[in-house]
Amino acid sequence: MRLGILTQYYPPETGAPQARLSHLAEAFARQGHEVIVLTAMPNYPRGKVFEGYGGLVRKERRNGVSVIRTWIYPTQSVGRARRLFNYFSFVGSSALVGSVTLPKLDFLMTESPPLFLGIAGYWLARRIGARWIFNVSDLWPESAVRLGVLGPGTALRAAERLEAFCYRKAWLVTGQSREILADVEARFPGTSTYLLSNGVDTDMFGPQRRTAASRRHLGAAETASNGTCIAVYAGLHGIAQGLDQVLDAAAELRNESIQFVLVGEGPEKTRLVERASELRVPKVRFLDSLSREEMPAVMASADIAIVPLKLRLPGAVPSKLYEAMGSAAPVVLVADGESAAIVKETGAGFVVAPGDVGGLANALKNLASDAALRKKMGIAGRAAAEQRFSRQSIAERFIARLEERPAC
Repeated sequence: MRLGILTQYYPPETGAPQARLSHLAEAFARQGHEVIVLTAMPNYPRGKVFEGYGGLVRKERRNGVSVIRTWIYPTQSVGRARRLFNYFSFVGSSALVGSVTLPKLDFLMTESPPLFLGIAGYWLARRIGARWIFNVSDLWPESAVRLGVLGPGTALRAAERLEAFCYRKAWLVTGQSREILADVEARFPGTSTYLLSNGVDTDMFGPQRRTAASRRHLGAAETASNGTCIAVYAGLHGIAQGLDQVLDAAAELRNESIQFVLVGEGPEKTRLVERASELRVPKVRFLDSLSREEMPAVMASADIAIVPLKLRLPGAVPSKLYEAMGSAAPVVLVADGESAAIVKETGAGFVVAPGDVGGLANALKNLASDAALRKKMGIAGRAAAEQRFSRQSIAERFIARLEERPAC
């Protein structure tokens, strides 16, 4: 088979779609299929094109996968105008470059969000005669409305029409959660859907990755003598994550033996650093983004993994949840819906409702004071990751699904 993947995000960037899609592409390649990824010049989440990249087009090969990169307007701004220019710059450049460089493909998978990439995806699939797969990681524009990024008006109506167009025109709609697929199926009966859930590379993430060096990087060396517990958030510092909740909980727990470590970059980071200073919370540390290769050791070295969302986003299951479970780190999840059900069913940690700072503080305090409970929840999470959320098994099932109809 020949599979194309159209995505704005791809390694060497780090993040949920980058890890998920690169693992899928490499799994296809290992089984002898040809994979071509059409993506943007790496710039996420810092809003600057990475050193060694740039220009209009660049081709490379990564782990058996052909990668074509095109120009994008990079930005870290949360402002609507710049964010839209960021999205549409890649929509335009990918449609243009893809029309010239992509060969005939059996399938073209388009990653959403950004929803607007569906414009380029549909155009390219029609042009090269590929079956179009529309992969939904988050329900847009619904999530944008809930986060306050998009309000009633012409823009929202246009986004809703584009969403409907993508679902109706796709040969297959894949979604990362059952909630997403149920929503699509309810609103668009007859749509062909497939659960392509997120997961974790259980060889890459695991308790065996815990190292003394990573513990020191997180600050353990400074506090080892008094038994301080290291609670880690690692990921994007954006609007959806609601990291103010973590800072507020840290303020409540200022007298407890808990060190908070926030790892990563994002449009909210500068404000969060300033707010932590204003709150005068001594046990909050901000660290820069780490590479994909460094993250497993950091997650395995955490005593507690914090996985927060600002509010309920239907269908959202943060990839950080799977990585924490794979690392045998007990989880404090600030969310509800499907992700909350996973934590409760597996016994991998505590669940707190978004906005419940007191509940978050209590969950962290309970885990920090009970090493046996941390170990029990960590073991339960690891077992579930191996049995239900292994990325290798997820990829193999999806490959088998596409092999049923390898040509148009």
